[in-house]
Amino acid sequence: MAGNERVYIVTYDIADPKRGRRVFKSMEGYGRWLQLSVFQCRLTPRRRAALGARLDGIIKPSEDHVLIMDIGPADAVDLRVESLGRPFESIRREAVVV
Repeated sequence: MAGNERVYIVTYDIADPKRGRRVFKSMEGYGRWLQLSVFQCRLTPRRRAALGARLDGIIKPSEDHVLIMDIGPADAVDLRVESLGRPFESIRREAVVV
């Protein structure tokens, strides 16, 4: 399954604070919060589609804006990030017990 995961950067600008909180809570289940309204996600095509559908059900297209940037294959991408202040850590594949 790891072979088809890709890295995404998701950022959003939500006009209504209530919708913004809903987007934030939804994003927590898909990736790592980096700062304010920016998340780093490592997703399979199925999880990527689920994320898009979930966000589409929350936002108001005439007022809100979500960017989902595909950085590349998770196992092949070499993120080059300059971090000032707190250190930046890339998402690594890890087992999740449910």
